[in-house]
Amino acid sequence: MKAAGFHAPGGPEVLELIEVPTPEAGPGQVRVKVKVAGVLPFDVGIRQGWTPPFIDPSFPRIPGNEFAGVIDQVGEGVTDFEVGTPVLGFSVLGGYAEYIVVPADQIVVKPDVLPWEMAGGFSGNAQGAHMALEAMTIRPGDTVIIHGAAGGLGTFAVQLARAWGATTVIGTASEANHDYLRSIGAIPVAYGEGLLDRLREVAPNGADAALDAAGPEALYASVELVKDRNRIRTMVSDEAAEELGIPPLKPLRSAARLAEMVDLYVQGKFKLHIRHAYPLAEAAEAHRSVESGHGRGKVVLIVS
Repeated sequence: MKAAGFHAPGGPEVLELIEVPTPEAGPGQVRVKVKVAGVLPFDVGIRQGWTPPFIDPSFPRIPGNEFAGVIDQVGEGVTDFEVGTPVLGFSVLGGYAEYIVVPADQIVVKPDVLPWEMAGGFSGNAQGAHMALEAMTIRPGDTVIIHGAAGGLGTFAVQLARAWGATTVIGTASEANHDYLRSIGAIPVAYGEGLLDRLREVAPNGADAALDAAGPEALYASVELVKDRNRIRTMVSDEAAEELGIPPLKPLRSAARLAEMVDLYVQGKFKLHIRHAYPLAEAAEAHRSVESGHGRGKVVLIVS
């Protein structure tokens, strides 16, 4: 099968189309013929050489930990899914390929109202936002700050906070994305020097919770506005979080969490924006887009 992978870490240019053996579904697994794969900062880190202990360190390495497609093989013992079922799901690696094999508890059925491009880029950011806001104990009536609010994760986090009853959601982003933030229910605030003062203008009494998907500056501003540091989380600033005494976010993805987010989409709680859909052969360009920063919405790969 064809896949977008790399034989050694490096810049986006190391990603290329390669031929690898087509995997077979084992007991408890399904094989999915991938239609769309999402592109995440996690994938960029893997390509750059990050090798967390829970991944196979061998090469070639195929990034991609969110995908959507159609089941074409069911392993022994799988009773909840059958061949031909459209699904979306998550993995650690392997999404940038024509086929992926995953445990059956890492997929959910794709509803007809969820377009393929959105389904392929749904799982990672949707679950990330859910995990973070759950850890932040978002409650009805809260004022919540989402830093990096126009990106894939921020888009979900803004709308999930509103769905869970937050009265005010403040989103930081570059000015070019402020109209977009208003369209999804956030009060926009510009990045850059003077961020804390601008946040205080729109939240003079502070905030109840904050999520950082932008960088350390956002985290330092958040601790000035949120009294309880247990209600702050970061996706990108681990060193600053440790320095400030902000709890780490534990990665706890599950089919149940994904299904809850899909159901909220079906209920009309989310508007999603696809920034760009690249063909699989242009995975390097997709990575350049994600690395550029300040992007609006989601980047995906069209696999088949």
